[in-house]
Amino acid sequence: MLWRLPASVRSLVIPGCRRFNASSAATIPPLRILFCGSDDFSIASLRALVQAQKEVPRLIESIDVIHRPAKRTGRGLKTLRNVPIQSAAAEELCITHTIDTFTGWTPPSRVDLIIAVSFGLFVPPRILNLAKYGGLNVHPSLLPDLKGPAPIQHALLKRRQCTGVSVQTLHPSQFDGGTILAQTPSPGITISDLATADDVTKMLAYEGADMLVNVLKSRSFVPPLKDVGWYKESGGPIDHAGKIMKGDQQVDFLKTTLEEVFTIKRAIGEPWCWLPNGERLMLNEFGEANGSVEDSDERMWVSDRGNKDVKQGTPLARMACGHVLRIDKSTIAGRPVGGGNQRLVHLLRERRATP
Repeated sequence: MLWRLPASVRSLVIPGCRRFNASSAATIPPLRILFCGSDDFSIASLRALVQAQKEVPRLIESIDVIHRPAKRTGRGLKTLRNVPIQSAAAEELCITHTIDTFTGWTPPSRVDLIIAVSFGLFVPPRILNLAKYGGLNVHPSLLPDLKGPAPIQHALLKRRQCTGVSVQTLHPSQFDGGTILAQTPSPGITISDLATADDVTKMLAYEGADMLVNVLKSRSFVPPLKDVGWYKESGGPIDHAGKIMKGDQQVDFLKTTLEEVFTIKRAIGEPWCWLPNGERLMLNEFGEANGSVEDSDERMWVSDRGNKDVKQGTPLARMACGHVLRIDKSTIAGRPVGGGNQRLVHLLRERRATP
């Protein structure tokens, strides 16, 4: 379950956003919102909008939700899994629309503002032009740094010390190219050394949800727009956050450091490596082997003999940094979970026994 930041943090005024008052709300009719979302990050923004609809007079008239169809998952792609926001929208009694493309689709009723949060589909100009005030997006990075579909994962992979949220307008021709209407104040939110992608997602989800509501309350989305993004002028690094691929979890023990293996686990999931026989080994649980290890003729795999801190039969791998990785639990791809160590030890013994 997603946790909520303390009230003292949620109540911070975001730079560029004017404090809301009843008179400013009265100048614009209540908004009819078309919300496009998918995952837990977007659910936080949806729930914040629903709450604001109840608590702030004349801010929001209605919220329709667009989500994508259920996806096939699991072995053989036999299981259909609904996107998480589908059930959240039903709980909030929102009207929903299921689409996998905007081609040939038109909103069934008037729309004042489109809000896309972690949606995955580009909202085309044809749809944006139907909304009186265009569209908004909540992006979990300090734009223009980490534009792209996986900013949280790349923030960890690139070892960013801080991150944040940017609320921007939806650009008619490119992802993450809009006007920044609100951004987490400098220097951003600190990323702890042990934080996982889930940890950062939960933290930024509520930061972004509150920022979004503040943008609506302050009417910052109404022209003339003011770009309040500060990060571009800060001199900080600016990189692209491309889609995470299966190969991004691959490790090469001759080139990958111990720190990089742990970072991959925190950022995108279990690392994997190729075995000498061409099988793929998933590293489920691992740590650093303390003490000395007996050397061997292998360039990568070393013996557990002579190391009192390591259970006999536990595979060890020499890393590029000179440290040794202890593999406590592993799985061969396509085989039962947890049987990788036994298989690996057997393969290494066979290799050593071969003249």
